[in-house]
Amino acid sequence: MRARILSIAGSDSGGGAGIQADIKTVTALGGFATTAITAVTAQNTLGVFGVLDIPPEFLRKQIRCVLDDIGTDAFKTGMLGQAQNIAVVAEEISRYRNMPFVLDPVMVAKGGASLLQKDALAILTARLIPLCTLLTPNIPEAETLLDRPISGEDDMIAAAQALREKGAPAVLLKGGHLPGNRLTDVLVTPDGIETFTAERIQTRHTHGTGCTLASATATLLAQGRSLRDAVMEARLYLRAAIAAAPELGAGAGPVDHGVMIAPDRNGPRVS
Repeated sequence: MRARILSIAGSDSGGGAGIQADIKTVTALGGFATTAITAVTAQNTLGVFGVLDIPPEFLRKQIRCVLDDIGTDAFKTGMLGQAQNIAVVAEEISRYRNMPFVLDPVMVAKGGASLLQKDALAILTARLIPLCTLLTPNIPEAETLLDRPISGEDDMIAAAQALREKGAPAVLLKGGHLPGNRLTDVLVTPDGIETFTAERIQTRHTHGTGCTLASATATLLAQGRSLRDAVMEARLYLRAAIAAAPELGAGAGPVDHGVMIAPDRNGPRVS
C-alpha cells in the first residue's frame, strides 16, 4: 500500500504552494495525498489578494473523515491561520502521537501577506510544536518564534537549538533568506547538529518551496526513511524542482513538482 500523507494547510489558487503543492509533491514521490483545508486564498505569483478561513469545526470534520476511513502514515501542516484552527489540529493530531508529523510554521506569504493571525503564535508554540517530529521554519519564521534576529550560520545553529528547547524534537532551519550565493540549512536533532550547504539557484521562481520541502519530507518519513535521509532526499527533490521551474507568472513563480516522477510504488530515490 502506498504511504498516506494528510496535509492540513491552506489552498493556493495559483497552484504553487499550500495544499496544491503538497498534493503534487506527495504524488511525485510515490505517496497518496489526503487533505484538510484550513483556508482558501485568492493568490497568484504576484501575491495574496484574499483569505477566507475555514470554520474550526468544519476543519475538524475534514480531518476526522479522512482519518476514520482512509487513515494516514504521516501528517504535514502548513498555513493554519487562526488560533481556533491550530487548537483543532493539535487536538486531532495528539490522537496519533506515533505518526511522523512535519510542521511547517507558515506565517507570511512570499509576497509579504500575513498568513498567521497574531493571537495564534502562542498556541502554535505551546500546543502544536511539541507534537511534531520535525519543525521546518525559514529564517523570518524562526526569528518570530524566538523574537530575536538571525544573521548567520552560528545564529542559525543557536536558533535551531533554542527551538528544540521550546519542545520540537528536531528542527530543520532553512537559510534561503540569508544573503549570499551559498545557502545553508541546519538540522538539529537529539543526535546532534548537521549543516547542508549548496550553491543558490539564481531564480525568482521559488513560490511554495517551504511547502514542497515539508511535504516531501513527510512523504519520505511515511515511506520509512530515517529523519536525516528524508531531509536529504527532500532537499535534493526540491533543488531539482527549482531548477526545472516552468517560469510561470510575472512574480515569484512555482517550481516543477513533477520533475522527478517515477513509477516506483515505494517512492523514487532522488540522487
